[in-house]
Amino acid sequence: MTKAAQARECEHFEQLPNIGPAMAADLRALGLVHPRELAHRDPFVLYQSLCAHSGRRQDPCVLDTFMAITDFMRGAAPAPWWKYTAQRKLLYGSV
Repeated sequence: MTKAAQARECEHFEQLPNIGPAMAADLRALGLVHPRELAHRDPFVLYQSLCAHSGRRQDPCVLDTFMAITDFMRGAAPAPWWKYTAQRKLLYGSV
């Protein structure tokens, strides 16, 4: 599936930058139906919800990914998840 260059092009989770089939399934497991819902979600809350849903602590790079996709759906340019690592550490410390 082709990755979206802009949020308005995104109709499926797999079109989001940084999202493959497994992470798309995780987003659906959290009750999300369409990528546009991400624009109004808190990435840290999504991360905590996924940890609770899976019953285990997720790798912090999952939070980086959630930060990347929520920013993208709010209009930011596509960026690799690791561009958010420093910001995540600043905002949330060690999760």
